[in-house]
Amino acid sequence: MTITHSAGSAAGERLKRAREASGISLADISARTRLPIHVLQTLESGDWDRLGPPVFVRGQARGYARALGICIDDETLPSPFTTTQIPTLVSHAHVPRYRYLAENLARRAVYVVLTAALAVPVWLATRSNHGDGAPPVESLDVAPSQAEVVDALPRTPVVASLTPIAGPAQAVAPLRIEVAGDSWVQLFGANGSEVEKGLLHAGDSRDVRPGEISRLVLGNASAVRVMLHGQPVDLTPYTRSNVARFTLSSDGSLAPSAP
Repeated sequence: MTITHSAGSAAGERLKRAREASGISLADISARTRLPIHVLQTLESGDWDRLGPPVFVRGQARGYARALGICIDDETLPSPFTTTQIPTLVSHAHVPRYRYLAENLARRAVYVVLTAALAVPVWLATRSNHGDGAPPVESLDVAPSQAEVVDALPRTPVVASLTPIAGPAQAVAPLRIEVAGDSWVQLFGANGSEVEKGLLHAGDSRDVRPGEISRLVLGNASAVRVMLHGQPVDLTPYTRSNVARFTLSSDGSLAPSAP
């Protein structure tokens, strides 16, 4: 459901009157809110349908009102819901703990079996050559043959290495999205196609694994917190009109993304 033009005009007129009464220019408001001047002009004109999804318009209007020190009632703001059903945002990167443990145990079992298959035959062959009894005493008067001299040389036992085979490289830590207010989220795969889209509510969080997701779009960015390697990410370089757009490489690094 989108806001009617009359309700948007009333709220926009109120924002315009408050700004003019305070003697603040659109350029000053743009610097405070980081919203482009044409977005502020559209908010004042009341033609809010041109600004995109309602959840983005709510964040922009509230940010404008906060900059002026006024409050706008929720009844005059567009509903964050649309007439179409919003798909549930489901993370496909989660691996159940029991599956992780089972795969880990299976790998260890394979290492043990391979090591035993190499070590046991070598140990048996070494033991059979040495024997259990004392070596026979040969007379010093009889010259030993060349073959006997070779057999008398000390043998170096062969021992198979028990060092475990190195496991696969540890995966890059996931990028975590936490929202303090309603935020529209879009995720794109490595081939550029849209993988998931939906609305996150206050208190929701999502984990995104590098390599599976290559680009993200986060609406109402001022209410979104992104964590990478346990550290918060500053979304300012990637935010425009309160919408954060950035790419996520396979090594976990971020870069700005074009709209």
